[in-house]
Amino acid sequence: MSPLYLIVPFAPLVGAILAGFFGKQIGRTGAHTVTIAGVAISLIASIMVFMDVMEGNTFNGTLYEWAAVGTLVFEVGFLIDTLTATMMLVVTSVSLMVHIYTIGYMEEDDGYQRFFSYISLFTFSMLMLVMSNNFLQLFFGWEAVGLVSYLLIGFWYKKQSAIYANLKAFLVNRVGDFGFILGIGLVMAATGSMNYTEVFAQADSLVGQTMPGTDWPLLAVACICLFIGAMGKSAQFPLHVWLPDSMEGPTPISALIHAATMVTAGIFMVSRMSPLFELSDIALNFVLVIGSITALFMGFLGIIQNDIKRVVAYSTLSQLGYMTVALGVSAYPVAIFHLMTHAFFKALLFLGAGSVIIGMHHNQDIRYMGGLWKYMPITWLTSLLGSLALIGTPFFSGFYSKDSIIEAVHFSNLPAADFAYFAVVAGVFITAFYSFRMYFLVFHGKERFHDIQHHDDHGDDDHHAHHGPVQPHESRWVVTLPLILLAIPSVLIGYIAVEPMLHGTFFEGVITINPEHGAMAGLSSIFHGAAAMGVHSLQTMPFWLALAGVVAAAVCYLWVPAIPAAFMKALKPVHTLLDNKYYMDKFNEVVFAGGARGLGEALWKFGDRMLIDGLVVNGSAKLVGLISGVVRFAQSGFIYHYAFAMILGVLAMIITFITLK
Repeated sequence: MSPLYLIVPFAPLVGAILAGFFGKQIGRTGAHTVTIAGVAISLIASIMVFMDVMEGNTFNGTLYEWAAVGTLVFEVGFLIDTLTATMMLVVTSVSLMVHIYTIGYMEEDDGYQRFFSYISLFTFSMLMLVMSNNFLQLFFGWEAVGLVSYLLIGFWYKKQSAIYANLKAFLVNRVGDFGFILGIGLVMAATGSMNYTEVFAQADSLVGQTMPGTDWPLLAVACICLFIGAMGKSAQFPLHVWLPDSMEGPTPISALIHAATMVTAGIFMVSRMSPLFELSDIALNFVLVIGSITALFMGFLGIIQNDIKRVVAYSTLSQLGYMTVALGVSAYPVAIFHLMTHAFFKALLFLGAGSVIIGMHHNQDIRYMGGLWKYMPITWLTSLLGSLALIGTPFFSGFYSKDSIIEAVHFSNLPAADFAYFAVVAGVFITAFYSFRMYFLVFHGKERFHDIQHHDDHGDDDHHAHHGPVQPHESRWVVTLPLILLAIPSVLIGYIAVEPMLHGTFFEGVITINPEHGAMAGLSSIFHGAAAMGVHSLQTMPFWLALAGVVAAAVCYLWVPAIPAAFMKALKPVHTLLDNKYYMDKFNEVVFAGGARGLGEALWKFGDRMLIDGLVVNGSAKLVGLISGVVRFAQSGFIYHYAFAMILGVLAMIITFITLK
């Protein structure tokens, strides 16, 4: 085994430990130096591993055997192939950009060292997840990213909304993780192993098996349970509710968690489990429907958001829906391709939003911005490139992956494919509209920030709050450099990677596709090169829908700003529905939280107060008091009373002895 495999995950862990435990001793400079060095070493090692894998050198082996129960072995091991190597590059490269960016964004924060420790620990957790060769280690990484995300979202722990958001994220992910562990348990029970290779070797034998006592197909139930885990981590409807609220955390973690790492864990996991999912059309249809709903309806919510980070957050939800749709139609390479391109341009958009927030002295409301392109030229240009990539502009990275998803759905023969096709095509217009609504309101049009007296309260931990008129300014180089470096792959990576990843042998032997599912074969039949794909797209409906979305945004928010107000007035019920996020939060609060509250209250009243306090604790005390009250009459203190009692006792013993004899 190459020592590089150990360096990749453990270099960030060392940085996290040094910054976390010795932050005061090494200071701010020391904290960011050791963590950035750890992630940089991890990135360099990942590049070397990737090059080695491209030469045909893969690895699948055990590092450490933790426990053995009969024939079942619990172990720590690595599986290094093209899928793993791709994820390693994406995670480490985006993480490095976020680490550098954090120097500028968090420079005034008291928790500087703690923050660097958390994001390095998060990087380690994600790398352990993607490098695993067994379900045990996968679950360890899965839970670790959930735990560290809880710490990051609630980083400003004196801010009530942040505490609420991290608790919400933690609880919603527990719901998904419950399904996930059930799926792992079913696979383990059916195959007697937790090792991927051993499980996949037995996949065909699982076809036709049913759940004990039912006629439910075992494989379908196991795959759906696994996917419920992905629904939590990758924020799919209806377990999406945590992600927009998680914007309460500092902006760098929005880019790290919600662009390249945690939310893509579910997409990666389903792709890794392709040998199982491919054998169950029921599971694939379920995945396809959930992804379609998320892609379409989460996009609608992006249209009415006024917080710059929440617009990007709902964009993330919608794009995760696109990836899930690709998984549902068995286009796993396309899902991973979109995961990769999306990681770069979405991290760019999140960090660009953070740069705007810095420049606007932490005002996040896009209604009070405008005309920033003159004051923040680097942020403006890089955000424009990120937005163009997001909406699928021909020749940008997002175009190649997004267009491939739409075409893959078109070639699918699953029953749910028709609805999915409508969702992903309609989503093109919606994505373009809300993306450029934000872009135009922030960077162009009338300057609306001069008279704002702004004070943003993050609690005592945040020293970014400012009083007085807002005067925008470009951010420091540690903020703008990551924007420039992320803009490059946001433009170019799709053109470079589309042919080898989707139409070459890149994922051969790594991802399994059932010949009956013809999406990838259909894609390859119409592909004639990256350049030809870009030129041909100028004649297709998605291109014109994206263009229409941009023009509509310009009309509504630059040229005739009265139109949105008129629409809001005319469609008040629709706006109210969207503003309340389809009442999903209210539903969860009333049904689940309310039900739990009611159950808790009942247990408190009847279980705690009546049974434990009333019967056990107070009841036993009352019983002792009652017995004592009776016994008290015999304890008079007179000797002749005690002598009389002794005589009665002796008499009783004699009578008993004679009777028994």
